[in-house]
Amino acid sequence: MGRSGEHANGSGVGHHALITSSLCQTTTRPDALGRSSPAVGRIIGVELIEESRSSHRSRTVTVGFVGSVVRRMGNWMPITATVALLGECGVDESSARTAVFRLKKRGWLTPETRGRVRGYALTSVALDALASGDAIIWHPRPAASLDDGWCIVSFSIPEAVRARRHQLRTHLAALGFGNADSALWIAPARATDSALQAIAELELTEHCIVFVGPYRGGQDLVSLVGRAWDLDGIAQRYREFILLQRAQLDRLASSPAVDGHEAFAAYLNAIEHWRKLPFRDPGLPTSLLGDDWPAIEAGKLFETIVAQWEGRALAHAAGYWPKP
Repeated sequence: MGRSGEHANGSGVGHHALITSSLCQTTTRPDALGRSSPAVGRIIGVELIEESRSSHRSRTVTVGFVGSVVRRMGNWMPITATVALLGECGVDESSARTAVFRLKKRGWLTPETRGRVRGYALTSVALDALASGDAIIWHPRPAASLDDGWCIVSFSIPEAVRARRHQLRTHLAALGFGNADSALWIAPARATDSALQAIAELELTEHCIVFVGPYRGGQDLVSLVGRAWDLDGIAQRYREFILLQRAQLDRLASSPAVDGHEAFAAYLNAIEHWRKLPFRDPGLPTSLLGDDWPAIEAGKLFETIVAQWEGRALAHAAGYWPKP
């Protein structure tokens, strides 16, 4: 599964709100008496929001499919089979083909025909990106030790390279850093090497300062991490995963017979639901979190789902691949 830099910062909601606001102000249609109707703008805005959400889900399911299924099938996927299997997970044909096309544009896929069957092979770009995400998705960050200290990154990046400023923020967030203050990011000390690498790759070393050390006093540390990370949001997403996926697991367990289609859909949908959660969780010391922090319970549930359904899901998918 691929690495993700998306985080619970509310940016997606803001984008949707902007779309709706813009259309409500500018999109009108005269009624029978020649009066303009702003309600039309609201309707179109809602439709675009739903379309955007649907498009986002089709992309995330497809990336999960590529990472968890296609790599196990020799890094190649027949396009017809891909569309059919994604359809079993609720992605319609048009959305599936669009998602595949976008992965091709990103350099993840290259056309390749095998045995007169048209399909796509994964490129080195895709394999590298997916491998980099495996370490976190399949092995979430363990809780850091408070004794190990903290890494603090401060930067002042000129407007001339402001695009790289945004890229750095995205990289730091993906590495588990929290935004403690303006241009001040903090993470457990184990993130230091990765942060230095990200800064160097963006050629921003001269604009950044990196400190590593223990917390000595001043502002309450629990309050600081509560401001730097959206811990309530992270916990809520874990709890939603537990609620929905346990219900799905129990439903299938109580079924007298679970076919390959059901196992495949349950497996891939669980991966889609899970794969972004570990990236949002910085793995903070447990002493800074509540006793009811749900990460461990959610992780054990995900392991149970994989152990129970992965084999049957892959066997079902293999039936769609051409025989050698």
